[in-house]
Amino acid sequence: MLIYSDALTGDELISDAYDLTETDDVVYEADATMITIKEGAVDIGANASAEEAEETLEEGEQRVNNIVHSFRLTETQFDKKSYMTYLKGYMKAVKAHLAETNPDRVAAFEKGAATYAKKVLGSFNDWQFFTGESMNPDGMVVLMNYREDGVTPYMVFWKDGVKEVKVVRLGPSLSSTPRSDMSTDTSLSQ
Repeated sequence: MLIYSDALTGDELISDAYDLTETDDVVYEADATMITIKEGAVDIGANASAEEAEETLEEGEQRVNNIVHSFRLTETQFDKKSYMTYLKGYMKAVKAHLAETNPDRVAAFEKGAATYAKKVLGSFNDWQFFTGESMNPDGMVVLMNYREDGVTPYMVFWKDGVKEVKVVRLGPSLSSTPRSDMSTDTSLSQ
């Protein structure tokens, strides 16, 4: 499994468990769904059945965006001016990060980010904004809008602002025998 974490803060933002689509060579989009959660219920990550989609909520239940809920994103507010100020600083930080990690990508990022930012600013009132779990103001602000159907929410992540972290699940079927590349020196226990 791949977890996409914020390249600047380390906050986990999305995983490949969601169908990510690269758009304009600068962002990843992922469709989200609204799920019902109940206070005290344990979320095991399973998708809610379409048959369970009821209009009424029982006591202690609430409807939440599955991506926002799963990655503990926190909604934040911007007016257009403050978002532009944030975005300039964020783009500068991502550009500096790219200059260190992938210098060949800087020009494409600058061009694509400017174009996509204009798209967001052109429909600014349609967007919602979310920060990662740490709520670090220097980190990525994840964008949310709705598809043309007006019902399906989708989340937008700046492609060059995330890093892929491969998560390897270790299951109970693995042997407890030490690997050959690991030290088994027990002389310290004397």
